[in-house]
Amino acid sequence: MLMAATLVACNSKSNDKAATTTTESAISVKTAEAVVETVDVLETYTSEIMAYKENDITPAAQGLHIDQIKVDVGDHVREGQVIVVLDQTTLKQQELNLATTEDNYNRMVPVHAAGGISDQQLTQMKNTLDLQREVVENLRKNSTIKSPITGVVTARNFENGDLFASMPILHIMQINQLKVMANVSEKYFTNVKVGDKVSIEVDIFPGEQFEGKVSRINPALDSRTRTFGVEITIPNSSERLRPGMYARATFNMGHRQSVVIPDQALQKQIGSSERYVYVIKDGVAEYRFVTDGRRVGDMIEITNGLEAGESVAITSFARLMNGKAVEVDNTKE
Repeated sequence: MLMAATLVACNSKSNDKAATTTTESAISVKTAEAVVETVDVLETYTSEIMAYKENDITPAAQGLHIDQIKVDVGDHVREGQVIVVLDQTTLKQQELNLATTEDNYNRMVPVHAAGGISDQQLTQMKNTLDLQREVVENLRKNSTIKSPITGVVTARNFENGDLFASMPILHIMQINQLKVMANVSEKYFTNVKVGDKVSIEVDIFPGEQFEGKVSRINPALDSRTRTFGVEITIPNSSERLRPGMYARATFNMGHRQSVVIPDQALQKQIGSSERYVYVIKDGVAEYRFVTDGRRVGDMIEITNGLEAGESVAITSFARLMNGKAVEVDNTKE
């Protein structure tokens, strides 16, 4: 009896020790359940910001001297403002010729009425007068050049007194409104509409978003890239944005139902770009690679590798490993 009691006591101590060892080897973790939520389908395209409009200021006639350039690089100009005055000598000569031609014609009108000249002669004089008027009008229009748009001067290629050659005198850009051209994948052709809002981000203003709107959609697709062009207009009254800046345009293409988990559950594989989670099932941790999508608040979309309803660890990552026994403790602290 004494020996039996001793054996029972030994077995009892052995079982208690095994239980204690099992309890100590199990890692305490907190978990969260993967759930399904509605997620915006966002697509981002990179491009360059461009002036909404731009013009080269070039006279119609070659070989004219430039009397005065009234603006310089960086100056703002209004539509219709005189910005360049060319040599007036030719204009003045042609204006004198016009005055002489008008006098001759006016003197011949009563002579024609009296039968002194024929209808054909008077008609020829009238044609000459009309042609001279066109010459003068053309010179007047081109001897003083007005800005065709409201904008800012971005280039000046001549100085006062220079002889105009082929290069534009000035270059003007409209920047109080800008545009971005995005090449969007053909699968979204029916999703994009004129007037849709588009979020614009630039590197020079990190974390800041500018609102643009779709202003034009190319009706034809590029057969090589399977994309279609979309023009996005961006208000820029403060002129903080400038042509040439690198931009990212983000479109909202609709919604989808996706599996999401807390962002702290998603871990990055050291030395690679792969992501993984620890799925907790039947008291054991399973190391599993997943594909993540976009962030939704403090949640992360999982597009592959995880099903709704599965539990993932959100603590104790330094001690977890594949196949490790765990003890779930989701009590609130």
